Formats: sequence, structure tokens, C-alpha cells
Amino acid sequence: MTNWTQAKGPGDSPKSNAITDVACPFCGLVCDDLEMARDESGLKVTKNGCEKAVAGFERKVDGARPQVDGRDVDLETAIRAATDLIRKSSLPLFGGLGTDVNGIRSVLALADKAGGVIDHALSEGQYRNFRVLQTTGWIMTTLTEARNRADVFVIVGSDLQKLHPRFFERIVNVEQSLLSEAPPKRTVVFIGKGLDQSGVKGSRIGEIITLPCELDRISEVVAALAAEIRGTPPSADTVAGVPTADIKALAERCRAASYPVFVWAPPSLAFPNADLVVNTVSDLVKDLNVKGRAAGLALGGNEGAISAGAVSSWQSGYPLRVSFASGKPDYDFQRYAIPSMLANGEGDLLVWLASFTPDLGPPATKLPTIVLGTPGIKLQSTPAVFIPVGTPGADHGGRIIRVDNVVSLPLRDLGRSNLPKAADIFAAIELAL
Repeated sequence: MTNWTQAKGPGDSPKSNAITDVACPFCGLVCDDLEMARDESGLKVTKNGCEKAVAGFERKVDGARPQVDGRDVDLETAIRAATDLIRKSSLPLFGGLGTDVNGIRSVLALADKAGGVIDHALSEGQYRNFRVLQTTGWIMTTLTEARNRADVFVIVGSDLQKLHPRFFERIVNVEQSLLSEAPPKRTVVFIGKGLDQSGVKGSRIGEIITLPCELDRISEVVAALAAEIRGTPPSADTVAGVPTADIKALAERCRAASYPVFVWAPPSLAFPNADLVVNTVSDLVKDLNVKGRAAGLALGGNEGAISAGAVSSWQSGYPLRVSFASGKPDYDFQRYAIPSMLANGEGDLLVWLASFTPDLGPPATKLPTIVLGTPGIKLQSTPAVFIPVGTPGADHGGRIIRVDNVVSLPLRDLGRSNLPKAADIFAAIELAL
């Protein structure tokens, strides 16, 4: 149950409702220490919130109505119209998938029954990780272990302050450790130009080091670092504009560290063959573990992407980009990427789900589109059916998987609105097919 406490003002009259220990679903970290208040104007983040949390919880969602071809209708009519479109479709594409665990379960059930394809809007970034995990494997850590053990953090070409505004605050800058009353200072290394370092601060931080290179040349610097760690240093004086001596010094620092952690966010590695960067980092971590201990930590996972990949793996055996058109799960990470399918004229219906933020709007397409979205979602054209749905953790309860894939966190019903759950809408459509 939600932990409500009544705050009192003058004369003992109710002033606000305070809510503690709230989990935030608006980025993959799922910070669970937020404090909220609710009054006549709605929800307010009062403590431990970042800009993503404030934008997500405090956004107004009242007044949205279901629509068919742009005309307001009741919910039952919208569900019938969506059901008819899916029934007539020979290959529906289920995209977006910005939802929680129960929402993804319902999407999979409907896609299975309708013979459709599933793919998350952010899976292109995730596949920079998946391809490495599937082919060579890796050694990874968790947020908690990194927070308590790491003495060196190497940030690989990723603007973590933008994607996860509280990462440094909650994981890197913390002054206490479960393992020591006086934990050692930490070194934070940034590989890449233009990465926001403003979040790295406090008494726990020893040095901040930058290896400046263009982001599309990160792979060269990481490869040189891996070569130094492996004992086969490059012969050039510089690599991608970075002095080889600086790369060597970082290699020596990593070898001497008790627990270096290499951190990247796949959405930031948006350049050709970026999975090679992830592969190289994973290999150098393995090399460091021959005589010591090191780990990787992949962030990202916004818009429920981690939950989508995990639930798809549990239920189909494959991580997204799965087709049920043959009557059984068929996996191909290139063949069933919805953006390329739309570009190639494949599929005859797009079903788009985005329940967390209005930014995850459907792509431009000539296909008829069904949108289950949070009110205010960015639409490039009028969908055939629009059904406003609630946000897990604000409008209704739910469950979401944290970015490190080891913790499933409950999301509370904070009573922001009476919008329906996406899971319930999909279940109603499945039942009616």
C-alpha cells in the first residue's frame, strides 16, 4: 500500500498528502527514494527528484478522450474499432512498447494471437548490447555493487547526466559504503568530448580525467586501451587525437585499481558499428579479470525498454524483434526491426504503445495506426484509433525491471488520474478477437 502521511498546517487543517519511498519509472535507474505531495493541483515531487521525474509525475493528463479517426468516442467504441483493425490485419506491427511488465505481457499475448511482430522503440540501442551478449558474453556488475565497490569509473562515450540525471549522485558520489567506514576516493574517467561532467562532485571524488576524442572515434581509443591492458601497446604517438601516453596511464590505473567499472549507455553510442565498442570494452574487462577484478555496467533502459526485453525473453525465448506470424516465435534481430519493416513496406497495421512520456510518438507511416499513449503524445498524423492510457507508477500500480536486470521494482498507484491500464486494453482486445 502507498505510504501516505497527512501534513498539517495552521489550525490543524489538512495541507498536503506526503508520499515517501516512491519508485520513479521515467528512466532505467528506477530511483526508489522519491518523496511526493498531492494537493488540488496534482502531484508534486518534493525530494530526490530529477528533471525527468518532475516532468513525468507533474505532467497534467486530465481531459484526454479516446478517438476514432480524430472523433471523440467512448472507450468501448475505441476498443471495438481497434479490435476490428487487428482482426482484419494479416501482419500487425506492435511497436513503442513503453510500458511495464504487465503491459508487455499483454502485448505479447495479443501479438501471439494476432500473428504480429513485436519490437521496442529503443531496441536498436539495446542490440548494441544484445549482439555482444549473444556472441562473446561479458562480465557485468549491478548498480549496488558499483556503488559499494568501484574505485575507478570509466565513462565510455555516454552523456549519463542527460540520460540518467541521478546516476552520479546515487552511484558515484556517495560518501558511504557498505564495505568500509572510510571508503577510498574514486577516479572518474570520461572517454569522449562534450560529455557533461557536472554531476561528478563531492568529497568522495579524487580525480576527474578526460580522454577527449570525437564520439565517432571512441572505438579507436577503446581499442588502444584494450591493447595496452593486453600488453600490445599501439606504436603511434596519438590515437584519435588522444596522446598514447594518456591511454597507457589509464591502462595502468585500471590494472592497479581494486574494482574498475566501465560504464556506457547504448543510446549514446549512435554511430555505425557501435556494438564493436561494447565488444571491445567487454573483452578488456575480461582481460582485467585475469589478475584482478573489473566489470561493465550498461545503462539506458528508458521507456520500459529493459522490461520489454526481459519479458520477451521469458515468454518467447527471444529478446524482442520476434514475429508470431507463423504461429510460433520466430526471431531475427534484423528481419523484424519495425523501423526497417516500415521502410520496406512490410506489415499492414501499426499498433503503438507509449505510456511513460509524450516524446515516444509513433513514426511517420502510411499504415493505419492504433495508438495507446499517454495524453499529449507527439503524433505526426491522426491515428485510426487513439486510446489514452495511464502511466505505471503514477496513474496505476505496476512493476518495472531496473536497468541492471537484477531488480524488479513495484510501482505505486499515486492516483494521478483514472486513465485505464494499457494491459487491460490489450487484454480486452485479445478477448474480443
